[in-house]
Amino acid sequence: MTILSTNTPSEELRRVDAAHHMHPFTNNSELGDKGARVVTRASGCWLTDSDGNRILDAMAGLWCVNIGYGREELAEAAKRQMLELPYYNTFFQTSHVPAIALAARLAELAPGDLNSVFFAGSGSEANDTNLRMVRTYWQAKGQPDRNVIIGRWNGYHGSTVGAMSLGGMKGMHEQGGVLDGIEHIDQPNWWSEGGDMSPDEFGLERARQLEEKILEIGADRVAAFIAEPVQGAGGVIIAPDTYWPEIQRIVDKYGILLIADEVICGFGRTGNWFASQALGLRPHIMTIAKGLSSGYQPIGGSIVCDEVAEVIGGVEFNHGYTYSGHPVACAVALENLRIMEDEKIVERVRDDTGPYLKERFESLGDHPLVGEVKIIGMMGSLALTPNKAIRAPFTSDVGTVGFICRERCFANNLIMRHVGDRMIISPPLVISRDEIDTLVERARLSLDETLVALQAQGLMA
Repeated sequence: MTILSTNTPSEELRRVDAAHHMHPFTNNSELGDKGARVVTRASGCWLTDSDGNRILDAMAGLWCVNIGYGREELAEAAKRQMLELPYYNTFFQTSHVPAIALAARLAELAPGDLNSVFFAGSGSEANDTNLRMVRTYWQAKGQPDRNVIIGRWNGYHGSTVGAMSLGGMKGMHEQGGVLDGIEHIDQPNWWSEGGDMSPDEFGLERARQLEEKILEIGADRVAAFIAEPVQGAGGVIIAPDTYWPEIQRIVDKYGILLIADEVICGFGRTGNWFASQALGLRPHIMTIAKGLSSGYQPIGGSIVCDEVAEVIGGVEFNHGYTYSGHPVACAVALENLRIMEDEKIVERVRDDTGPYLKERFESLGDHPLVGEVKIIGMMGSLALTPNKAIRAPFTSDVGTVGFICRERCFANNLIMRHVGDRMIISPPLVISRDEIDTLVERARLSLDETLVALQAQGLMA
């Protein structure tokens, strides 16, 4: 029997990992002799790996560790709940206190009339729920042909078959195919796709693609439009100011449901509890996960408006998961929300550290490699370019330069992620001003080293 611990030598951990562990979104053969970086502990905004390196995590895990690592209160909440009621389901007219309390708390926090919650184990599961829910909704209203859902190219809604189909990541679509009845329009990425249009013109053009798609399909066949308020995994794409008001006008005009995927954007990431509040959206359904428990327990869900909840509540919705509203996950999420409220973490992001991060992060815009800096709250991106004056892409394989920069970040003990040739950040919401300074200093060093590498390859002057 293999017995491993944090004291096991790194080489042995990597050997066993390579032999038995299949990593998500990874070509495992490319791990090579180097192997995976093995993280053994974490505290606040910092990780420690098996070689003893201390690493600033500017991605909050996968956009999720909002209150930072090592909060004992969440461990205690999980322990208390495990001793009292470690598991029970919420099927067949049954409930339990943690699920009831969390649903009520989310109804208080969510904007508008989003007052009901269907729990899932992740954002992917929640978006699968949304797909079935909106189709069931229109069926129950006597419009069964209204079953087409429109998403966006380069949007991300999870990696189950249903959620991946709603998303617009073509590389994912190529592996296993997509579900029928899902269409896509272009993303509002002005830097890469705006051409000669101003950002405002481009925002309107991209929003009006939704109306064109509705008319192409037939308004009596369109069930919903799903989108992230800010595209996260697509590269922190923040739409021009004209985009979302026009989207809201269009969904209102044609009476289709609006699903705001807040899996990344929710729970303080934008300096509001939800990005829909920051952008003035009125969604019928919000997808939640990640920051709901700060990643300490797997939990997600759909917060549903009164009208949709009433219709769904009037039929037997043949849908659910073994772990829908898991009591331990709900208890941890409740404690996470209590900490965020008591410590005024959302307000701190809105009024203090968010503006400071924006100021410091935007200073990277003077680097020769950086063409565009976009940031809202605690999520931002840098578009890398060989010529910022004409918004030129690199002519090498897409993602190569971003990958080089990501590797330099790793070498400098900074976790930044690359999406193509965009570098992105999403640090824990509890990051301090001093840690923000460290983040920007290490990012600039990594950009400098990337530039030297590109000059050596003849890709930059």
